[in-house]
Amino acid sequence: MPTKEFETFLKQYPSFAKTEAIDALRRKDYARLDRGEHIYLDYTGGGIYAESQIQKHHQLLHDNVYGNPHSSNPTSHAATEVVESAREYILKFFNADPDEYLAIFTSNASGALKLTGESYPFSNGRYLLTFDNHNSVNGIREFAHARGAEVTYIPVMLPDMRVDASQLDQELARPSKNGHNLFAYPAQSNFSSVKHPLEWIEKAHAHGWDVLLDAAAYVPTNKLDLSTVKPDFVPISFYKIFGYPTGLGALIARKSALTKLHRPWFAGGTITVASVQGDKYYLADGAPAFEDGTLDYLNIPAIEIGLRHIESIGYEVINERVKTLTGWLLQNLTSMKHSTGEPLVRLFGPNSTEGRGGAVTVNFYDRNGKAFDHRFIESEANKMNISLRTGCFCNPGAGEIALGISRVELDVCFTRPEHEDRLSIDDFRLCIDGKSSGAVRISVGMVTNFNDVQAFLGFARGLLS
Repeated sequence: MPTKEFETFLKQYPSFAKTEAIDALRRKDYARLDRGEHIYLDYTGGGIYAESQIQKHHQLLHDNVYGNPHSSNPTSHAATEVVESAREYILKFFNADPDEYLAIFTSNASGALKLTGESYPFSNGRYLLTFDNHNSVNGIREFAHARGAEVTYIPVMLPDMRVDASQLDQELARPSKNGHNLFAYPAQSNFSSVKHPLEWIEKAHAHGWDVLLDAAAYVPTNKLDLSTVKPDFVPISFYKIFGYPTGLGALIARKSALTKLHRPWFAGGTITVASVQGDKYYLADGAPAFEDGTLDYLNIPAIEIGLRHIESIGYEVINERVKTLTGWLLQNLTSMKHSTGEPLVRLFGPNSTEGRGGAVTVNFYDRNGKAFDHRFIESEANKMNISLRTGCFCNPGAGEIALGISRVELDVCFTRPEHEDRLSIDDFRLCIDGKSSGAVRISVGMVTNFNDVQAFLGFARGLLS
């Protein structure tokens, strides 16, 4: 029987009814969630795989013999076929023209980002990025610094944590005239869940920038159509989309942009010819030049299985489910107040479902307005079998803005003699004078249901006094 709360929810979000096929799918293909009484709310951290994905992959391995694809023997040929089938399907899934784009297999989105950063010709150029990038995007600045490039961050602003558009326009309008220019931003922030405009891509191109679009947090619940937007480099992790396999990602790159990259080394599988005595090597053409060593050829076929699984559900349905449940979560969580009138939470990010994804990031406060340690919230949630995430989510720029940690505080902290070589998280907490060092992220995903959200809201009410 539908509960009174569910009936109220449906009145406010009638489009949720269009996603009921996911409830049937959850009972069939994700039954272990309810069987184990799991309240899984960490979809930005990692997706949940369907049981049918595992069965199909197991059947493929059971029925065939695959060998190292760097050969032409029968088992090698069989492995090459399934690897290339997966590669082609990735481009098809993202509607990327194979004459324009390549799919390069990596270990994850971070591997794709490192591949781009270590190979990009930064000399005399610029690296421009938003404050709310993942650390794997931030890390590229070390390659840029080492090659003498100018590194510039564009701030995000409270309360919604969106970008200062005027400053972005100013920076895009002044690319380096003597080098290459790379602009990097997340399609969706993994901290605030803000969706940044994809229109920035063409705006940047118009000023001569290459664009790196971090799509890792975006593509689990949103269609990225590379026939309508044309970023130069797109890193993704497949486990974030459909849970299995882990340890595989891709760099989807424009062929024209790849010609600018110069790899700092070569490896097995990346060359046509290498000589010891001749001290010379020749890189392979296309994707193999960027894929070091032997590919994970036994797991790569599971990527195509996972992508087909997502296609069978449809992004329109997935997006609608996430949007409606996120709206209900936002509405109810932000309205909770202690008996003193103090709000239970403070939200970091948009307070509506417009221009945002399914991650809701907050900190919790007691009846006197004092913050609960985010680790305490996680510990209490663990007791109720609720999986959520706490910390800064490898997104320090967004965290510094959200938590009010100033540049002055950071400079004082980083210049202390005892912090010259090492800074632990406990040392950092002492530096910021009692401010919160992290937040709590509750992220809704493809197979989240109403009961999951209600269970979390019940947990949150238990913190009221």
